[in-house]
Amino acid sequence: MVAERGRGDGGTATRILDVAERLAQMRGFNGFSYADIAAEVEITKAALHYHFATKADLGEALIGRYAARFGEALAAIDASTSTAPAKLRGYADLYVDVFRKQRMCLCGMLAAEYSTLPDAMQASVVSFFDQNEAWLSDVLEQGRTEGSLEFTGPARDTARMIISGLEGAMLVTRPYGDAARFQVAADSLLASLTAPAGQPASTG
Repeated sequence: MVAERGRGDGGTATRILDVAERLAQMRGFNGFSYADIAAEVEITKAALHYHFATKADLGEALIGRYAARFGEALAAIDASTSTAPAKLRGYADLYVDVFRKQRMCLCGMLAAEYSTLPDAMQASVVSFFDQNEAWLSDVLEQGRTEGSLEFTGPARDTARMIISGLEGAMLVTRPYGDAARFQVAADSLLASLTAPAGQPASTG
């Protein structure tokens, strides 16, 4: 269970999470310490421990907040977009926006450190990707039904391919620091799923 204390000082807890999230997205969860956070937030390490007793507690809070925001973004895509290809574009844009800030997907970074994470954080990372797979599977099934997307096999397998493709593109594009390079990779991935105009989509 996440031990987030000091609920009467939500501003400080939020600043802690903001700094920790940025550091985790840029350095990885094992790439920063409580001392790093305390220095940026300008509080003592004791005060930091008051809000998040352990780094594992902080990690769970980070994933929980990130997953909640990601879920809200997916709900916004559903509410504002009707076609499956447009929803996939909105999904890819979430990754593009993160990369433009010179960061990596938080859970993608944590996945790279998976074996070193506490059990509760490992479970939360898996849950994040499971939720993304479920949402993408629904979009893919919609696209196959309406004839706007073309892929073979179970939608879940293609959903996993999309996540792996975007996360992998972030990783290999990171050394170049080129958002346009990542955009090309994302565009190519989505284009491979778009049914040719005027042709029926495969139902395999």
